[in-house]
Formats: sequence, C-alpha cells, structure tokens
Amino acid sequence: MTAEKRRLTLHVVVPDLPRRGASVEVRPLVDGEDILAEVFTEGPGEDPRYLLLPDGPLTAGPEPHEVRLAEATCTEECCGALYVTIRRDGDHVIWSEWRNPDEDNVDLPELWFDARDYTTEVERAVADHSWEWPARTVARLLELDLGERTDWLARWECEPGGVSAWLWEPDRINLFLFHPGRSAIGEDRPWLQFRMVLDVSDDDPGSQAERLADQLAAAGDPRRASEVCGGSPEHARALGYAWPQRRRP
Repeated sequence: MTAEKRRLTLHVVVPDLPRRGASVEVRPLVDGEDILAEVFTEGPGEDPRYLLLPDGPLTAGPEPHEVRLAEATCTEECCGALYVTIRRDGDHVIWSEWRNPDEDNVDLPELWFDARDYTTEVERAVADHSWEWPARTVARLLELDLGERTDWLARWECEPGGVSAWLWEPDRINLFLFHPGRSAIGEDRPWLQFRMVLDVSDDDPGSQAERLADQLAAAGDPRRASEVCGGSPEHARALGYAWPQRRRP
C-alpha cells in the first residue's frame, strides 16, 4: 500500500526589489502549496544554481540522499535549515525524513510522487532559464566555459570557485578562485579565495561569456587582477599575499 501521490512544481522566485542580499530561490510547490512557507520562515529556499542542475540533488535514485531546501538568512548554524531525504522506490519518488537542525521536529508528512511526473518536472526546471537576467546568464555560461578550460588555471595554481551574478549589481559578475585549490581547506594547508569583478552589458550573453573566457585565458595570472576575499591573515602571509584591510564605516 502506498500513500497518495502528490504533484510537484519547482517554482523559481526572483525578488522584485533588487536590494543588497536579495536571493533567488527555488520554492517547491506540492499540489500548489508552498511547503517551505508552512514550516520554515527563517530564510529563503536554496538558489537554483545549487538545486537545479543536470543530475543534481533533486534527481531521485534508489540510494536515499539528503538535500537542503532552505537555509536561515543568518546561516544554518544560527537559526537552522530545512532538509529532506529523497529516494526512488519503483514507480515512486519519496520525500521523507524532514529535518531542521534548529528544531526537534518538522511538521511535514512523507510525500510520494509519480516517478515519471517527478522526473519530467525536475528536468523542466533544470532546463528553464527564462527567469534569468542578462548578467546571471553570462555568469552561468562563463562558469560552464571555464570548467572546460582547467589548464590555464592549473598553471597558476588556481581552481574555479564559481561565477556569481547578484541582483543588486546588474552590470557586473563575480569570478571566485581558490589558491592553491579547494583540497587545501580539508588538508589544513594555507589557502586563499580571490574575487575578480567583470563588467557585463546587454550584448548577447553567450557571446559575452565566450569573449570573457578567451580574455581570461589569455591574460596571465588571474590573481593579479583579483582581490583576496577569503582565507585568513595567516594563510595570506604564508602564501605571500597581503590580507585586505577592513574598511571603516
């Protein structure tokens, strides 16, 4: 005997007011009802760049895996987050074992979906970029392009850390790099994160992304055109970089 099958819709919400810190979020609707609104109001749903990926976290397989659907604005460690465990069981996809590290219980039931309908909806949401603004599209395409050009970064002991576009900066994107690489974090070796700000325009996003990737690959050491934005003063000294001074208000 199985539970009643529900209908999932993955709705991407872009804030109308592009104030600093505004987040684009994925709101899962179950039979048209926003399930995050019922149990988690401490922060937004996860960004599409983390949830809506080909073969990404919402993809259901026979092995159960936990997915974070929302996080408190002040960070999970402060006021919690909402997690669900996703698994496929034959012709069904099941969301269960709801969890919020900041609460004892989450008042949501086990949700069953038709596996075919569920997969169709996830694939639709992953492929739909109609909500993006131009800079966001450039950022997504540039990140994909740079992911295939690893040689130029490896030459400078750098690793891509993502390309972001923020609503309150519609004419620029941010390229993040790790030096010497992400593995240094887990291995307790000195590491730094760098940020490079790139201007964008209303030109065709695909052409812009390709042009920016070509320029970056030809420009030499990307750290010279970037600023240190993560790590620690101790790591900066060990790697031969100045730690940025905090600006006084």
